Amino acid sequence: MLDTVGAVAIALLFILIAIGFTKKLGPEWAWINRKIIHLSIVPAILMFYWELIPAGVFSGTAFVFGAIQLWPHLKRRELNWYQIEHNYGEVFFAFSASAIPLVLPTGYATALLLAMAVSDGVTGIIRHYYFRKHGFNVRLRKHWTGSVGYFATALLIAVPLVKAGIVGKMGWAGILTLTEYQGWLDDNLAVPLVGGFLFFLY
Repeated sequence: MLDTVGAVAIALLFILIAIGFTKKLGPEWAWINRKIIHLSIVPAILMFYWELIPAGVFSGTAFVFGAIQLWPHLKRRELNWYQIEHNYGEVFFAFSASAIPLVLPTGYATALLLAMAVSDGVTGIIRHYYFRKHGFNVRLRKHWTGSVGYFATALLIAVPLVKAGIVGKMGWAGILTLTEYQGWLDDNLAVPLVGGFLFFLY
C-alpha cells in the first residue's frame, strides 16, 4: 500500500523529470515547456484525489514550488527554458494550486486542478503549433483552436467530477474556457477564482 511519503515522492519525480526534459529542449521551446510542466502535476492531483496525498501536504508542496519559481523572477535571472521575463504565470499556477485544496472539497478541487493542468496544457500546445505553422508570435496570442481543446478536455474532466447534469457540466467547461481566453487577468489566477465561485452553483 502506497503511503503519503511514497505518493509525494512519485508525484515529485514526475515534476522533476518534466523539468529536466524541458531543460534539454531549451528556451526556444519555453512556451511548450511551461505546458509540459503543467501536465506533469497530474499524478500529484490524482493522488490527492485518491487521498494518498493530504490536502495540507499538496498545498504546502505547491506553495514551496511557487516560492522557488518566484525567486528567479525577483533576481531577474529567469530559468529561461520555461520562465519568461515579466510573465509570472507559472508562479500564479503554483500558488493557486496551493490554495485550491484548502478551500474546496476534494472532488471539486480535483476537477479545477485538472482543468488548470490538463486543459491549460492542451490549449497552450494547440495554440503553439497553430501559430508556429502560421508564422505568428505564439507568446502573445490566443486563438479559438486552443479554446476548443480547452473546452473539450474541461468537459471530459467535468463528466465524472462536477456534480451537475450534462448542461451544467457543459456550462462549467464553457465558463472556464472563456475565463482562460480573456486577456485582462492571467488565466492562472482567473480560472481558479472563477472556478472557485462556480462551486457555489455546483
